[in-house]
Amino acid sequence: MTSKHVAVLMGGWVNERPVSLSSGTASADALEKAGYQVSRIDVDRNIAAVLSELRPDVVFNALHGPFGEDGCIQGILEVLEIPYTHSGVMASALAMNKVKAKAVMAAAGVMVTQHLIVNRNEVGREHPMKPPYVIKPINEGSSFGVLIVREDQAYPPQQLTSSEWPYPDVLMCEKYIPGRELTCAVIGDKATGVTEIVPTGGGFYDYDAKYAEGGSKHILPAKLSPIVYQKIQTLALEAHHALGCRGVSRADFRFNEQEDGTGELICLEVNTQPGMTPTSLVPELAGHEGMSFQDLVSWMVEDASCCR
Repeated sequence: MTSKHVAVLMGGWVNERPVSLSSGTASADALEKAGYQVSRIDVDRNIAAVLSELRPDVVFNALHGPFGEDGCIQGILEVLEIPYTHSGVMASALAMNKVKAKAVMAAAGVMVTQHLIVNRNEVGREHPMKPPYVIKPINEGSSFGVLIVREDQAYPPQQLTSSEWPYPDVLMCEKYIPGRELTCAVIGDKATGVTEIVPTGGGFYDYDAKYAEGGSKHILPAKLSPIVYQKIQTLALEAHHALGCRGVSRADFRFNEQEDGTGELICLEVNTQPGMTPTSLVPELAGHEGMSFQDLVSWMVEDASCCR
């Protein structure tokens, strides 16, 4: 039994709000079962004042997307001197910016895709690179705004030039890597097993495939050669360290496998605020290591600190 008071931050005002509420509720339930005193906070722009009055011992950050995982809430928690879970200000901001994160990972020897920075109004008129390629916002999560341009498409997606486009004008365009979708988490300083993700609809791993029940099939452990399996674990740990992550992170990969079991292995991104929903990958990967969901969230609370 513990007397620690944990404030679980969830919700917020961004696209990922529904997922965050699910992550936060599941985490709060598990922490209460573990004996923690839990306050559930649906975050709004008054969060600094709320936390100043509440003064919890620890903040469990279950926010997803901008503000929650880009260094903003982490900066507020540093100012308030409240220990918190997951990565700190710099690592959160760096990992959320896909362009800067790729530069840091590449410098550390982690293979990443070729990319261009483009303006949506310009790219809407002609292909910025030879198809197939992927266009995505630089600072969004949960696959929001991701567009895959197939090899047979004569023009870029025309929604890019729509006045109703909900994302920033500056986007990242990167080479499309065919093959298998793989992911590996890091908990503390140890890489977990590797999961292969197979969207049930046959498309790419979009928002529905990630969070809808039955949206994807998870194969754990992934059926890979031992060399490739271990390479993914090594790269996930190297990417975690290169970006300065703390606590829990999850690295996503594409593996364009050849007949002999080798192939192109690319790190797509590192997620510093992985989902903690019933369909989420990190709780499943932790369970494969013998760590229950309650054990995982309790470990995260005990690992919390400032100056991360």
